[in-house]
Amino acid sequence: MPLMPKRTKYRKQQKGRNRGKATRGNVITDGVYGLQALELGQITSNQIEAARVAMTRYIKRGGKVWIKIFPDKPITKKPADTRMGKGKGSVEYWVAVVKPGRILFELADVSEDTAREALRLAANKLSVKCKFVKKETEVGGELDEDK
Repeated sequence: MPLMPKRTKYRKQQKGRNRGKATRGNVITDGVYGLQALELGQITSNQIEAARVAMTRYIKRGGKVWIKIFPDKPITKKPADTRMGKGKGSVEYWVAVVKPGRILFELADVSEDTAREALRLAANKLSVKCKFVKKETEVGGELDEDK
């Protein structure tokens, strides 16, 4: 069962624009390790599920996984060999719109090596470039970034 909203106000959406950096969801909140998007794009519900399966398979029941993105944008498509006009196509799949800096997945209760490899496997399933990040810890009042 792919990720998708239970119900939406409108069945179809316009494309919109995806510009700028992520201002929300760009810090690790729940876990210790995270996977951060480096470029903008759209991640489909199937890609999110494939990444989740790859991660959980690798960490084998140990650890805890958080999915920090949700596919709430419908993407429509018209059938092949259809002439122009006759309205917008039907909804084919759902995507999560991602900006650079957004944390996609978080992990906890595993070693750093395990987390690094699990998140690498997950990143291979996604359509955007990603990097491994660790939670910022306060040391003497200032924050250590990307250790």
